[in-house]
Amino acid sequence: MAKVMPFNGLLPIPEKASKVAAVPYDVVNSDEAFKIAEGNPLSFLRVSKPEIELEKGVDLYDDKVYIKAVENFRRLCKNAPLQLDKEKHLYVYSLKMGEHIQTGIVAAVSVEDYDKNIIKKHEKTRKDKEDDRTKHIYLTKSHSGPVFLTYKDVANIDELVTKAMTDSPLFDFTASDGISHKLWRLSIEQSEKISEIFDKVPFLYIADGHHRAASASRVGAKCKSDNSKHIGKEDYNFFLAVVFPSSQLRILPYNRVVKDLNGLTVDEFKKKVSEKFEVSHSKSPSPEKQGEFCMLIEGEWYNLKPLFDTSKFNVIDCLDVSILQNYILNPILGIDDPRTSKRIDFVGGIRGTGELEKLLKEGKAKVAFSMYPTTVKQMMDIADAGEIMPPKSTWFEPKLRDGLVCHNF
Repeated sequence: MAKVMPFNGLLPIPEKASKVAAVPYDVVNSDEAFKIAEGNPLSFLRVSKPEIELEKGVDLYDDKVYIKAVENFRRLCKNAPLQLDKEKHLYVYSLKMGEHIQTGIVAAVSVEDYDKNIIKKHEKTRKDKEDDRTKHIYLTKSHSGPVFLTYKDVANIDELVTKAMTDSPLFDFTASDGISHKLWRLSIEQSEKISEIFDKVPFLYIADGHHRAASASRVGAKCKSDNSKHIGKEDYNFFLAVVFPSSQLRILPYNRVVKDLNGLTVDEFKKKVSEKFEVSHSKSPSPEKQGEFCMLIEGEWYNLKPLFDTSKFNVIDCLDVSILQNYILNPILGIDDPRTSKRIDFVGGIRGTGELEKLLKEGKAKVAFSMYPTTVKQMMDIADAGEIMPPKSTWFEPKLRDGLVCHNF
């Protein structure tokens, strides 16, 4: 069963929370992070993306980047300041984006649960990215970027969370992107009660943050090796997560753009596509249901409907991203590995289909595909089957903020 544990949170003082909170390190590049943090010495991006304070073009894996992260974290703890709760608590974190609201539990979850697949995965991780976060976490001695987890809804937890939210929040602010963030500290009694209920939840699922979770596991193993008196209850045996009921999650489409037609003319390409799909002009740039696609080429949108039966496909092959890969991207456009191909780019649904039109208009791509979003159930089914989703299958919004609650060890 899943361990969802209270912990001694490290938090900014309420009046500085909006200044400290930052988007996750892996959704912005160095230039974007520099612009966001410019003029704000308290931005957590100075810890999670410390290269923004070093010479331009510095190797992101250079030792001085991690040294700067430690230096900036210590400075932030002093200047924000960040304060460590004396007692162990769970926290409630609510995000609102437009009309969409999702509310989760900020907690320490178990490295052992991750290693034993009680915390289930659906993505592969890259060693270079793991190495980076492992070193960052180990040297700062803090999990500052939460892993985004989900679980199959439990009514008792929802009731306790709703009751807790009747109190005034610790933090309540709207970020520059229009997303509002609220945080409550649960009482010790409330925290223990929710933790006990989670003891009956068989599995948690990683929605986003596979590299953070894998890195936390590696840090836990290293700290265990370093500690001759290890007993298994040390803080390094746990990592920071926000755990949401699955019914509240929203997945946006992860669209594709391809830079060339693999040597084909437009007519040749469309003819090959029409051998496997019914192709018709579309009034909408977005598909209306699963199993269909919208394709943009030469300024025109087309709707694609498979001419083959997908009803008996397995949990991986029935995904829209798999169908597109297996019937168009690979056999027609020659993109056999979208993880490594330089000819394909992925556009998160938050940027809209207008971004696809812009890329084609600017000549940066020849064809684009607008996708129907993967469902949370599909993600869970794949994790339950022990399978791995194709790359760039899910785009979760809104994004959790780094720095609102840290878990030190």
